[in-house]
Amino acid sequence: MAVGEEGSIARAAEKVNVSSPSISTAIAGIEDEFGLQLFARKHAHGLKLSQAGRTFMEQARAVLAEAEKLNVMAREMTGRVQGPLNVGCLLTFAQVVMPHLRRGFCTRFPDVQFHQLERDQEGVLQGLRDAELDMALSYALSIPDDIVFEPLFDLPPYVLMAADHPLAGRESVWLAELQGHPMVLLDLPHSSAYFLSLFAGAGITPMITERTRDMEVMRSLVANGFGYAIINIRYANTFSADGKPLRHVAIRDALPPLKLGLLTSADARTTVTVRAFADHCREHMTPQTHPGLKT
Repeated sequence: MAVGEEGSIARAAEKVNVSSPSISTAIAGIEDEFGLQLFARKHAHGLKLSQAGRTFMEQARAVLAEAEKLNVMAREMTGRVQGPLNVGCLLTFAQVVMPHLRRGFCTRFPDVQFHQLERDQEGVLQGLRDAELDMALSYALSIPDDIVFEPLFDLPPYVLMAADHPLAGRESVWLAELQGHPMVLLDLPHSSAYFLSLFAGAGITPMITERTRDMEVMRSLVANGFGYAIINIRYANTFSADGKPLRHVAIRDALPPLKLGLLTSADARTTVTVRAFADHCREHMTPQTHPGLKT
């Protein structure tokens, strides 16, 4: 499975922590056992699945999934919080939310193999549908019917500005006052549509001069005077990555907040480990208790 996914014995060895010679021997043994050539060997280009290999791999994936159900069943019967847990997190706040949350959970439940995956909203939703993710932390942005969203708290939008922006000394501004000032747009799926909808609701067209999909790049662009940004996550750290100060200014318009919460697939079977992580989030995931966030 690892070689088929990675296309390389060396990369597969790193992924599953097994030596390359052992993997080569295992592949040869499987091919001899079933009388099939599963991989085409291409010098300097790694290994490529043959047609038989692709069919074999689909069934192998199903066999491993069924085997994992035995582990899940055992954990449920014993009530122990253990085993693998794959948690997704939205890119825009993963760096200030997930490490602290994960550290507390793993300290409490050391038998859990915790894996975090940072995605945009579309990637989070697809990961839940594909059962790649057991649970995710994200916003209530375009949540489809096959995904269950449990809100944790609201995050109102605010304006992020450079310290020397003409409006940076204000406690609050109207959206109309931003007209004519350049804007840096965090251009992620669903997120950008939300930000632009705030202006559309006020009958305003923002002057977008910069777009980026990276939160830290956006903060640095703002801090260096390339424009203001609208954002909902307010970092406790008020400096950009390159050390320049940032200002947070409230918005006076009555705007809809983003709801941050837990996402799960409606079809997924909730295990004791997933339930334990959800309880941990409810207890520790608030602007008042999380050190990386500010209200």
